[in-house]
Amino acid sequence: MTSAATLSLRRSAKILVVEDDDAMRDLLVEELSDEGFDVLAAGDGRAGVDLVLTHPVDLVITDLRMPDVDGFDLIRDVKATRQAPHIVMITAFGSIETAIKAVKLGAFDYITKPFEFEELIIVADKALNDRKLHRHIEHLQREVEGKYRFGNIIGESEAMQEVLGLVTRISTSDAFVLITGESGTGKELISRAIHYNSARASQPFVAVNLAAVPSQLIESELFGHKKGAFTDAHSDRDGLFRQANGGTLFLDEIGELALELQAKLLRVLQEQEIRPVGSTKVERVDVRVVAATNKDLEEMMSQGIFREDLYYRLNVIDVRLPPLRNRVDDILPIAEHLLLQHAGKTGAKEPIALSPETQRVLLSYRWPGNVRELQNTVERGIALCAGGVIEPSDLPQSVHHKRDIDYLAPAVSRHLSIAELERDFILLVLDDESGNKTRTAQRLGLDRKTLYRKLEEFAKDDKS
Repeated sequence: MTSAATLSLRRSAKILVVEDDDAMRDLLVEELSDEGFDVLAAGDGRAGVDLVLTHPVDLVITDLRMPDVDGFDLIRDVKATRQAPHIVMITAFGSIETAIKAVKLGAFDYITKPFEFEELIIVADKALNDRKLHRHIEHLQREVEGKYRFGNIIGESEAMQEVLGLVTRISTSDAFVLITGESGTGKELISRAIHYNSARASQPFVAVNLAAVPSQLIESELFGHKKGAFTDAHSDRDGLFRQANGGTLFLDEIGELALELQAKLLRVLQEQEIRPVGSTKVERVDVRVVAATNKDLEEMMSQGIFREDLYYRLNVIDVRLPPLRNRVDDILPIAEHLLLQHAGKTGAKEPIALSPETQRVLLSYRWPGNVRELQNTVERGIALCAGGVIEPSDLPQSVHHKRDIDYLAPAVSRHLSIAELERDFILLVLDDESGNKTRTAQRLGLDRKTLYRKLEEFAKDDKS
């Protein structure tokens, strides 16, 4: 018995029968109509192509041997149209070569005369379901691409405008990208924006947090493995590089990768070839790699725990994400964007608002957890607020700690010298940058060697 969902799909879809034999065409139209399909008919290939161009058609069922435009020509012409329908070919001249050619040209399936009409109905249902699935996937793809358009990334501050300007330019290239920034600054968001605004947007975006994968499994995770390669390898498995083939692979927390695997990753990036664990053969891949880290890789290089050659291979283009405390102009726009998203999900006519005092609290806080912490804070406020307005009492207690630091006045009262003030300020910025010496040097306007020298002097003074 035919299900209600199948009957509904048949009624909503349009089938075109292209057959030059009048009796056969009428029979196909009658049988398909009796099964609940909405059917059009054409007596030759040219008329069939014209109908596809002028009518919304979901499935074409066509004969092979026809005058003027045969089934193969019809497949070529129909597949060249916008939102091309699926195609099933019917012919009495069946051969494996004919089937292969039809499928290579874009046919969904192939039926040889004589056939039972039940077989044709099964194939038609299968084709329509497959088309429905593909259209759903295309819709989701468009939604995802829209979500990661640069215009949808909140960044009104000058610091973020610089980042977005850089990311816009690099999206048109295939160059590897290294994104650095504190946890919660949106490194994966930027990596997705790079992908979905590039020529690779229709291909896979694959993300992995290397810190979350056990070290003994990372090689298999990245490059795949063959059955029997190790104890639990019960079958072949594609690695993330193969899954991302043609698209983008996002390697988050790249600083967590062990030295031995850094060498293997470097070779893959240079050769664009992978060798699954347990295999003797290499496979070509076409993958753009975007890596990210919240660690100071240059400091790690100086300590010998991150390969210099891998760093420069990954760091073709360097994108540095500023912490939220350095982009105060973005705090309220991000919060309001989150409130609009919530209203959209719940169907609310008006989004929840932030009271003026709540806005002042948000602007006064330092946000050590960056955008991720702000998102959690807004979600808490949504859950606890009354009357559609988030008040300071709806926020976590930690958020009420102000960001303002009166630094110079205490320095004057303590009679600090310029050297002492410099020392305190350098150490304060270093702490503000979570110990990252590269970013600290940049903020202070110093080169790294000068900063290292000063820090060594401070350490010696502390010992003496």
